[in-house]
Amino acid sequence: MAEHPMFSYDEISDTLYVSFKPGEKATGIELNEHILLRIDQDKREVIGITFFDYSLLVQVADFGPRSFPLSGLEQLSAEVRELVLDILQSEPVAELLAISTYTPSYSNAIPITFLRRIPLPLAG
Repeated sequence: MAEHPMFSYDEISDTLYVSFKPGEKATGIELNEHILLRIDQDKREVIGITFFDYSLLVQVADFGPRSFPLSGLEQLSAEVRELVLDILQSEPVAELLAISTYTPSYSNAIPITFLRRIPLPLAG
């Protein structure tokens, strides 16, 4: 694992790329329309994360950070879903994303996430 993640922000597309293992082969897992997790399934580790519409993801709502459902998890097999949840709840991903559950009813649990503040390097 890289000691420090590499951050690359594209202001025009409002996309933040985070690489933990630059250049490594990865499978993309769409967590939702704003977050693409790149993993090595064989090694069971994160390679990187791409945040689309980054400024939307870090907007503060009336009652704290804006949360987003992890709707892409529904499309995964049980095995891959378990792997993805393990990766999301482990370092280094847990430093960037907070995972919790929204329960609109007793029998309905929806995994959600919010992006922790990531200090972007100043453009110069």
